[in-house]
Amino acid sequence: MDILEKIRRHGLLLDGGMGSILIGHGLAGNEAAESWNIRHPEIIRQIHADYIAAGADVVTANTYGASLYKLEKMGVNKDFERINTEGVRLARTACGRDQYVAGDMGAMGDMLAPAGPVSFEEMKDNFSNQARILEEEGVDLFLIETIFDLNAGLCAVQAIQSVSDKPIFCSMTFKETPKGFFTIFGNTPEHSMKTLADNGVAAVGANCSLDSTDMVRLAAQIRKCVDIPVLMQPNAGMPQPTADNQAFYPETDDLFAGNMKKIRELGVEIIGGCCGTTPETIRKMHQRIFRE
Repeated sequence: MDILEKIRRHGLLLDGGMGSILIGHGLAGNEAAESWNIRHPEIIRQIHADYIAAGADVVTANTYGASLYKLEKMGVNKDFERINTEGVRLARTACGRDQYVAGDMGAMGDMLAPAGPVSFEEMKDNFSNQARILEEEGVDLFLIETIFDLNAGLCAVQAIQSVSDKPIFCSMTFKETPKGFFTIFGNTPEHSMKTLADNGVAAVGANCSLDSTDMVRLAAQIRKCVDIPVLMQPNAGMPQPTADNQAFYPETDDLFAGNMKKIRELGVEIIGGCCGTTPETIRKMHQRIFRE
């Protein structure tokens, strides 16, 4: 079934965290998570398979930080094409007939000019080069996520549209202030979502930075301001340091699934998890929301 038709008929359950799980497997702070597509493919493949087994409709390729610019900063740029290619292939191995692979694209590690050193054209070239590989490997959709600068999000959208006509989902990250929700660049949810929709994005929403309780309030705002599908992927609470310098995410799967059910009841079609969520979180969501 076409993914947009599936959203209209049934909604869509995305997968959950990747980086937070890899940290539990030993990913170091100075290591590119995407390099594990080559160095530890069996772990990446198993994580995808676990999400599909839990009920996810979509697995997100481990390509979030796999632009050439970002990989150069991490010292693994020589494997740029292979990292992206293997990211899609590993995700595809987990999918059955009715599941989908999202080509994941995210921040480059530096801000867009004039706030940072990356020009619009340089960022667009990097995004389009990555998107071309993901398109050639046959992703079903593109997911631009954890975007805190609307202009950077639009840059990624234009880059993808230059090489593919696949559906684009774009998810931004917001903080709650006394005056409401804003990105760190001051972008509001209303303006951001409408602008992305006007530029041909198939689904818009928010991920990361907020726990599932706060995301319920944000979801209500976003749902009111656009007519296209909305996606929401909260964190499993705010990370808390442990004695061994790991991150602990305090929300239980029950609490998370309960809040995601509230978000679905607001009319949000696409839900999943971000940092701190696991296949068990997705399993609980599938049971509470898509099977009840």
